[in-house]
Amino acid sequence: MAVVIEDDDDIREVVHAVLEASGLEVYAAGNGVDGVDAVRLHNPDVITLDLGLPDIDGIEVTRRVREFSDAYIIMLTARAREVDTLQGLAIGADDFVTKPFRPRELLARVETLLRRPRGSKLLSGSGGSPTAELPPAPNSPTGPTPVLPAAEPSGLEHNGLFLDVATRTTRVGTEEVQLTRTEFDLLQALMEAGRVVRSTTGLARWLHAREYETGGYVSESEERAIQVHIANLRRKLGDSAQSPRWVETVRGVGYRLAAKTSEN
Repeated sequence: MAVVIEDDDDIREVVHAVLEASGLEVYAAGNGVDGVDAVRLHNPDVITLDLGLPDIDGIEVTRRVREFSDAYIIMLTARAREVDTLQGLAIGADDFVTKPFRPRELLARVETLLRRPRGSKLLSGSGGSPTAELPPAPNSPTGPTPVLPAAEPSGLEHNGLFLDVATRTTRVGTEEVQLTRTEFDLLQALMEAGRVVRSTTGLARWLHAREYETGGYVSESEERAIQVHIANLRRKLGDSAQSPRWVETVRGVGYRLAAKTSEN
């Protein structure tokens, strides 16, 4: 399911048609307040969001939506509003498409996001409703997610940071940390790579399902978007770029896990 928040009638109709043709059930809103209400009512899997809305702007919409929804948010933005785009990514949006855009480009971004795991459910190709459960972790309960033990079989651990891939939960010590899906995916990529450096360009390609297109073009905006996501991830974890415990910057290249501390 998708919600389109766009005040331009022509663009709204195009986005609606593109998403509907892909098999999604689509609801549309022409302003920010109605858009937030539509997200609350329909609980979509993905939201397309124009930044330049007539009442509240896309930044405020993102802020309000993130109070109750973890739907993927793709911002539709004019090239001149890059600062706003980066701000939107910093408060929880997942991706952006620059206007004017090709419908195929937008559809590819949406399909890439929807291929990522969403908690304990997968999306169908016709309507976005849950149709299959992910395999449960060994001995995992079927009720509400409990506080995870340190030795969770489905998890990754580094310097007291625990990432459970099956339940898509994160905690530092005993405290759970709320991450957006994109932040979780980036952290998982870094934890799985360990001390191997993941380049900023490579992470951008990976997020957009272009991992093996090593010659594929990655724009400066896409690279800056990765930097914003990483900065937001560090802030939520309480990590420091200067003295990292988990995410270390390799200057001019990308990121990797910080070295193991002696107490772990």
